[in-house]
Amino acid sequence: MNVSQSALSHAIRQLEERLGVRLLTRTTRAVAPTEAGQRLLDGIAHHLEEIDAQVEALGALRDMPAGTVRLVSSDLGISQVLWPKLSPFLKKNPDIRVEITLDNGFNDIVSDGFDAGVRRGEHLARDMISTRIGPDLRYIVVAAPEVFEAHPRPEHPRDLSGLPCVNFRLPSSGTNFVWEFREDGRDLRVKVEGQLAFNNIFYCLDAALAGFGCAYISVDLAEPHLKAGRLVQVLDDYCPFWDGFHLYYPNRRQASPAFRAVLEALRHRT
Repeated sequence: MNVSQSALSHAIRQLEERLGVRLLTRTTRAVAPTEAGQRLLDGIAHHLEEIDAQVEALGALRDMPAGTVRLVSSDLGISQVLWPKLSPFLKKNPDIRVEITLDNGFNDIVSDGFDAGVRRGEHLARDMISTRIGPDLRYIVVAAPEVFEAHPRPEHPRDLSGLPCVNFRLPSSGTNFVWEFREDGRDLRVKVEGQLAFNNIFYCLDAALAGFGCAYISVDLAEPHLKAGRLVQVLDDYCPFWDGFHLYYPNRRQASPAFRAVLEALRHRT
Protein backbone atom coordinates (compact mmCIF):
# COMPACT_ATOMS: atom_id res chain seq x y z
CA MET A 1 0.00 0.00 0.00
CA ASN A 2 3.08 2.24 0.20
CA VAL A 3 1.96 3.36 3.67
CA SER A 4 4.16 3.14 6.76
CA GLN A 5 3.02 1.02 9.69
CA SER A 6 2.84 4.05 11.99
CA ALA A 7 0.70 6.02 9.51
CA LEU A 8 -1.66 3.09 9.05
CA SER A 9 -1.97 2.54 12.81
CA HIS A 10 -2.74 6.24 13.28
CA ALA A 11 -5.43 6.15 10.60
CA ILE A 12 -7.09 3.10 12.19
CA ARG A 13 -7.03 4.72 15.64
CA GLN A 14 -8.67 7.85 14.21
CA LEU A 15 -11.37 5.69 12.62
CA GLU A 16 -11.97 3.87 15.92
CA GLU A 17 -12.27 7.19 17.76
CA ARG A 18 -14.72 8.52 15.18
CA LEU A 19 -16.87 5.37 15.31
CA GLY A 20 -16.58 5.02 19.08
CA VAL A 21 -15.82 1.30 18.86
CA ARG A 22 -12.64 -0.78 18.82
CA LEU A 23 -12.05 -2.42 15.44
CA LEU A 24 -8.81 -4.29 16.09
CA THR A 25 -7.43 -6.37 18.95
CA ARG A 26 -3.71 -5.81 19.26
CA THR A 27 -1.19 -8.05 21.00
CA THR A 28 2.60 -8.19 20.88
CA ARG A 29 2.38 -10.96 18.28
CA ALA A 30 -0.65 -10.29 16.14
CA VAL A 31 -3.46 -7.96 15.16
CA ALA A 32 -6.97 -9.36 14.58
CA PRO A 33 -10.38 -7.77 13.99
CA THR A 34 -12.81 -7.51 16.88
CA GLU A 35 -16.40 -8.63 16.40
CA ALA A 36 -17.28 -5.07 15.37
CA GLY A 37 -14.26 -4.88 13.08
CA GLN A 38 -15.14 -8.14 11.36
CA ARG A 39 -18.75 -6.99 10.91
CA LEU A 40 -17.56 -3.76 9.30
CA LEU A 41 -15.13 -5.66 7.06
CA ASP A 42 -17.80 -8.13 5.95
CA GLY A 43 -20.12 -5.25 5.12
CA ILE A 44 -17.73 -3.13 3.07
CA ALA A 45 -15.19 -5.61 1.65
CA HIS A 46 -17.16 -6.29 -1.53
CA HIS A 47 -17.56 -2.55 -2.13
CA LEU A 48 -13.79 -2.09 -1.85
CA GLU A 49 -13.26 -4.99 -4.28
CA GLU A 50 -15.64 -3.34 -6.75
CA ILE A 51 -13.74 -0.05 -6.45
CA ASP A 52 -10.44 -1.84 -7.07
CA ALA A 53 -11.94 -3.69 -10.02
CA GLN A 54 -13.32 -0.49 -11.58
CA VAL A 55 -9.95 1.23 -11.21
CA GLU A 56 -8.16 -1.75 -12.74
CA ALA A 57 -10.79 -1.87 -15.49
CA LEU A 58 -9.43 1.45 -16.70
CA GLY A 59 -6.50 -0.62 -17.89
CA ALA A 60 -8.78 -1.77 -20.69
CA LEU A 61 -8.18 1.64 -22.21
CA ARG A 62 -4.50 0.78 -22.51
CA ASP A 63 -3.02 -1.26 -25.32
CA MET A 64 -2.16 -4.08 -22.92
CA PRO A 65 -3.96 -5.26 -19.70
CA ALA A 66 -2.15 -4.51 -16.47
CA GLY A 67 -2.46 -5.39 -12.81
CA THR A 68 -1.68 -8.05 -10.22
CA VAL A 69 -3.37 -11.45 -9.96
CA ARG A 70 -2.84 -13.52 -6.80
CA LEU A 71 -3.26 -17.30 -7.10
CA VAL A 72 -2.90 -20.19 -4.65
CA SER A 73 -2.31 -23.76 -5.79
CA SER A 74 -0.92 -27.15 -4.86
CA ASP A 75 2.58 -28.08 -5.96
CA LEU A 76 1.19 -30.35 -8.67
CA GLY A 77 -1.16 -27.65 -9.96
CA ILE A 78 1.74 -25.23 -10.26
CA SER A 79 4.10 -27.64 -12.02
CA GLN A 80 1.57 -29.24 -14.37
CA VAL A 81 -0.77 -26.37 -15.25
CA LEU A 82 0.02 -22.89 -13.95
CA TRP A 83 3.69 -22.56 -14.80
CA PRO A 84 3.59 -24.23 -18.26
CA LYS A 85 0.71 -21.96 -19.32
CA LEU A 86 1.65 -18.73 -17.56
CA SER A 87 5.31 -18.70 -18.54
CA PRO A 88 4.72 -17.92 -22.24
CA PHE A 89 1.67 -15.77 -21.43
CA LEU A 90 3.57 -13.46 -19.07
CA LYS A 91 6.34 -12.88 -21.59
CA LYS A 92 3.71 -11.49 -23.96
CA ASN A 93 2.03 -9.43 -21.20
CA PRO A 94 4.79 -7.64 -19.25
CA ASP A 95 2.35 -5.35 -17.43
CA ILE A 96 0.55 -8.26 -15.73
CA ARG A 97 2.04 -9.47 -12.45
CA VAL A 98 1.12 -12.89 -11.06
CA GLU A 99 1.79 -13.94 -7.48
CA ILE A 100 1.55 -17.72 -6.94
CA THR A 101 1.44 -19.15 -3.42
CA LEU A 102 2.17 -22.83 -2.90
CA ASP A 103 -0.29 -24.43 -0.48
CA ASN A 104 -1.59 -28.00 -0.57
CA GLY A 105 -4.46 -27.21 1.80
CA PHE A 106 -8.02 -26.14 1.03
CA ASN A 107 -7.79 -22.37 1.24
CA ASP A 108 -10.52 -19.83 1.82
CA ILE A 109 -9.35 -17.63 -1.03
CA VAL A 110 -11.60 -14.70 -0.04
CA SER A 111 -10.36 -14.37 3.55
CA ASP A 112 -6.77 -15.14 2.50
CA GLY A 113 -6.79 -12.37 -0.09
CA PHE A 114 -6.36 -14.44 -3.26
CA ASP A 115 -8.07 -13.73 -6.56
CA ALA A 116 -8.40 -17.43 -7.37
CA GLY A 117 -7.25 -20.89 -6.37
CA VAL A 118 -6.57 -24.20 -8.09
CA ARG A 119 -8.22 -27.48 -7.05
CA ARG A 120 -9.28 -30.75 -8.57
CA GLY A 121 -12.86 -30.61 -9.81
CA GLU A 122 -14.35 -32.87 -7.14
CA HIS A 123 -12.99 -30.64 -4.36
CA LEU A 124 -14.53 -27.36 -5.53
CA ALA A 125 -16.68 -25.31 -3.16
CA ARG A 126 -20.26 -24.93 -4.34
CA ASP A 127 -20.38 -21.17 -3.86
CA MET A 128 -17.49 -20.58 -6.27
CA ILE A 129 -17.29 -20.09 -10.01
CA SER A 130 -14.91 -22.54 -11.65
CA THR A 131 -13.19 -22.98 -14.99
CA ARG A 132 -11.39 -26.13 -16.07
CA ILE A 133 -7.72 -25.42 -16.68
CA GLY A 134 -6.29 -28.93 -17.15
CA PRO A 135 -7.13 -32.41 -18.46
CA ASP A 136 -8.36 -35.27 -16.31
CA LEU A 137 -5.78 -36.62 -13.88
CA ARG A 138 -4.74 -40.19 -13.17
CA TYR A 139 -2.94 -41.16 -9.98
CA ILE A 140 -1.09 -44.47 -9.86
CA VAL A 141 0.80 -46.56 -7.30
CA VAL A 142 4.53 -46.86 -7.92
CA ALA A 143 7.59 -48.09 -6.06
CA ALA A 144 11.27 -48.75 -6.70
CA PRO A 145 11.97 -52.30 -7.99
CA GLU A 146 13.80 -53.27 -4.78
CA VAL A 147 10.59 -52.78 -2.76
CA PHE A 148 9.04 -55.78 -4.47
CA GLU A 149 12.16 -57.83 -4.02
CA ALA A 150 11.50 -57.66 -0.28
CA HIS A 151 7.68 -57.56 -0.37
CA PRO A 152 5.02 -59.24 -2.54
CA ARG A 153 3.35 -57.13 -5.20
CA PRO A 154 -0.16 -56.07 -4.21
CA GLU A 155 -2.97 -57.67 -6.17
CA HIS A 156 -5.69 -55.50 -4.64
CA PRO A 157 -5.62 -52.02 -3.06
CA ARG A 158 -6.32 -53.56 0.36
CA ASP A 159 -2.97 -55.38 0.09
CA LEU A 160 -1.26 -51.99 0.53
CA SER A 161 -1.95 -52.20 4.27
CA GLY A 162 0.87 -54.74 4.54
CA LEU A 163 3.40 -52.74 2.51
CA PRO A 164 5.61 -49.74 3.36
CA CYS A 165 4.10 -46.62 1.78
CA VAL A 166 4.99 -42.93 1.55
CA ASN A 167 2.14 -40.79 2.81
CA PHE A 168 1.03 -37.37 1.61
CA ARG A 169 0.06 -35.13 4.54
CA LEU A 170 -2.81 -32.68 4.14
CA PRO A 171 -1.93 -29.31 5.72
CA SER A 172 -5.57 -28.31 6.12
CA SER A 173 -6.53 -31.28 8.31
CA GLY A 174 -3.17 -32.58 9.52
CA THR A 175 -4.14 -36.07 8.38
CA ASN A 176 -2.72 -38.29 5.66
CA PHE A 177 -4.38 -38.35 2.26
CA VAL A 178 -6.46 -41.48 1.73
CA TRP A 179 -5.52 -43.20 -1.53
CA GLU A 180 -8.40 -43.34 -4.00
CA PHE A 181 -9.20 -46.28 -6.28
CA ARG A 182 -12.20 -47.64 -8.18
CA GLU A 183 -13.48 -51.21 -8.27
CA ASP A 184 -16.49 -52.31 -10.35
CA GLY A 185 -17.64 -48.70 -10.69
CA ARG A 186 -17.44 -48.01 -6.95
CA ASP A 187 -14.96 -45.71 -5.24
CA LEU A 188 -12.54 -47.46 -2.91
CA ARG A 189 -10.42 -45.55 -0.38
CA VAL A 190 -7.43 -47.06 1.41
CA LYS A 191 -5.36 -45.74 4.31
CA VAL A 192 -1.69 -46.68 4.14
CA GLU A 193 1.18 -46.66 6.60
CA GLY A 194 4.89 -46.06 6.28
CA GLN A 195 8.01 -44.52 7.70
CA LEU A 196 7.68 -41.21 5.83
CA ALA A 197 5.04 -38.56 5.19
CA PHE A 198 5.43 -35.27 3.32
CA ASN A 199 3.16 -32.35 2.46
CA ASN A 200 4.88 -31.99 -0.93
CA ILE A 201 4.25 -34.50 -3.70
CA PHE A 202 7.75 -34.14 -5.16
CA TYR A 203 9.31 -35.35 -1.91
CA CYS A 204 6.92 -38.33 -1.97
CA LEU A 205 8.31 -39.13 -5.42
CA ASP A 206 11.90 -38.77 -4.19
CA ALA A 207 11.21 -41.13 -1.29
CA ALA A 208 9.69 -43.70 -3.64
CA LEU A 209 12.74 -43.49 -5.90
CA ALA A 210 14.94 -44.02 -2.84
CA GLY A 211 13.13 -47.29 -2.04
CA PHE A 212 11.12 -46.22 1.03
CA GLY A 213 7.91 -47.77 -0.27
CA CYS A 214 4.93 -47.28 -2.54
CA ALA A 215 3.78 -43.78 -3.47
CA TYR A 216 0.52 -42.50 -4.96
CA ILE A 217 1.43 -39.90 -7.60
CA SER A 218 0.24 -38.60 -10.95
CA VAL A 219 1.10 -40.42 -14.16
CA ASP A 220 2.89 -37.34 -15.50
CA LEU A 221 5.31 -37.30 -12.56
CA ALA A 222 5.92 -41.04 -12.67
CA GLU A 223 6.18 -41.58 -16.42
CA PRO A 224 9.87 -40.71 -17.03
CA HIS A 225 10.93 -42.88 -14.09
CA LEU A 226 8.74 -45.76 -15.25
CA LYS A 227 10.32 -45.62 -18.71
CA ALA A 228 13.81 -45.58 -17.19
CA GLY A 229 13.06 -48.54 -14.92
CA ARG A 230 13.60 -46.55 -11.72
CA LEU A 231 9.97 -47.17 -10.72
CA VAL A 232 7.44 -49.94 -11.37
CA GLN A 233 3.67 -49.58 -11.39
CA VAL A 234 1.15 -51.80 -9.60
CA LEU A 235 -2.65 -51.95 -9.28
CA ASP A 236 -3.14 -50.41 -12.72
CA ASP A 237 -6.71 -51.80 -13.09
CA TYR A 238 -7.84 -49.96 -9.97
CA CYS A 239 -6.53 -46.50 -10.90
CA PRO A 240 -9.13 -44.46 -12.86
CA PHE A 241 -9.02 -40.94 -14.22
CA TRP A 242 -10.26 -38.17 -11.93
CA ASP A 243 -11.61 -34.70 -12.66
CA GLY A 244 -8.72 -32.37 -13.54
CA PHE A 245 -7.61 -29.03 -12.14
CA HIS A 246 -10.00 -26.07 -12.10
CA LEU A 247 -9.48 -22.40 -11.34
CA TYR A 248 -12.06 -21.32 -8.76
CA TYR A 249 -12.94 -17.79 -7.74
CA PRO A 250 -15.79 -15.81 -6.14
CA ASN A 251 -18.52 -14.22 -8.18
CA ARG A 252 -17.49 -10.65 -8.93
CA ARG A 253 -19.52 -8.33 -11.09
CA GLN A 254 -16.47 -6.68 -12.58
CA ALA A 255 -13.33 -8.79 -12.87
CA SER A 256 -10.16 -6.88 -13.70
CA PRO A 257 -8.77 -7.06 -17.26
CA ALA A 258 -5.62 -8.69 -15.86
CA PHE A 259 -7.64 -11.46 -14.19
CA ARG A 260 -9.73 -12.04 -17.31
CA ALA A 261 -6.55 -12.31 -19.39
CA VAL A 262 -4.99 -14.82 -16.96
CA LEU A 263 -8.20 -16.84 -16.87
CA GLU A 264 -8.31 -17.02 -20.65
CA ALA A 265 -4.66 -18.09 -20.80
CA LEU A 266 -5.28 -20.91 -18.29
CA ARG A 267 -8.55 -22.16 -19.80
CA HIS A 268 -8.35 -25.84 -20.84
CA ARG A 269 -8.94 -26.47 -24.51
CA THR A 270 -9.49 -29.98 -25.83
